[in-house]
Amino acid sequence: MVLGPVLGGYLAENFSWRGVFFINVPLAVAVLAITALHVPESRDAEARGLDLPGAALAAVGLGGTVFGLLESSREGFGDPVVAGSLVGGVAALVAFVLVEGRVREPMVPLSLFRVRNFAGANVFTLLLYFALSGTLFFLPFNLIQAQGYSATAAGAAVAPVVVTKFLLSRYTGSLADRFGPKLPLVMGSLVSAVGFVLFAVPGLRAPYWITFFPAAVALGVGLAILVPALTTVALSSVEIRHSGLASAINNSFSQIAGLLAVAVLGIIMFAGFGAGLDNRLADLQLPPDARQQLEGEKLALGAAEAPEDLDAESRAAVERSIDEAFVSGYRVVMLVATAVALASALGAAVLIEGKKKPEEQPDEPKFLAA
Repeated sequence: MVLGPVLGGYLAENFSWRGVFFINVPLAVAVLAITALHVPESRDAEARGLDLPGAALAAVGLGGTVFGLLESSREGFGDPVVAGSLVGGVAALVAFVLVEGRVREPMVPLSLFRVRNFAGANVFTLLLYFALSGTLFFLPFNLIQAQGYSATAAGAAVAPVVVTKFLLSRYTGSLADRFGPKLPLVMGSLVSAVGFVLFAVPGLRAPYWITFFPAAVALGVGLAILVPALTTVALSSVEIRHSGLASAINNSFSQIAGLLAVAVLGIIMFAGFGAGLDNRLADLQLPPDARQQLEGEKLALGAAEAPEDLDAESRAAVERSIDEAFVSGYRVVMLVATAVALASALGAAVLIEGKKKPEEQPDEPKFLAA
């Protein structure tokens, strides 16, 4: 997680973005070999088959909803394809819930969500990872397009989040055992919210070490506090035979949160960038054709280009307006992420039981925090 963004940025900058995907090939081969040789088999003895209707409805529901949200920035919600995708996606998700409640072997047993801690852990995951995924998705665009970082430097700028989490997790992992999962989940999400709001502070060409670096460290501290507790509560709240399923569901919630974050925050980013650019261009004396061209460039966000037929002074002013508009839109996104992180803290406080777990007996299996 530390080397990936840096190496990916280096390959994209010096060779091709396609090279990024080749990194995973030898790693996947190594993982397959390790799994085959050293990972013991486990299974639910009561499982009898795959839930193909549930899998199909989940794919259609999530795919249609996310596609509709993404395309709404370009075409608007009134576009037939966008509206159809959203309606079809929501309908498929509703059908998914209905089907899961009736089939004998559901992909997602709804009975698990009657367990308070399991339901609370997944609500927390959806909210917190929405904020986290949105932040880590838009941060490189801010660093590269507005702040002038290289792709390699932008990848390295995110490293303090992972390094801090790595160094502190061995110490914070015991908090859930000592105090129960509620306290570290609430504390971790509050500290993460501090990191998100700090990401909203820097303006253009802000020095890294006094702006983005403290924000990254704060976010890393928050994740180090909450991730072990989240893993523990998600797995320990269900029967042992369902631990693999519980882990898969919780991971799916984090992935769904990432999909929704890119789609929803993308709409917010586009709206904030467009409004900010309009306000800044209003003060510039630009010809009508240049304004029309810039209107079409809005979809590119921070990568928008100033019209080539402008004089050097006007081009410089337009380019600065584009950068400033992107930063203003990015700040709105970070404030939304902060609000969602605070909502995750509230959700943990309300939904997660705060009682300390009883001491495990020697013959009970122990779950390792991620």
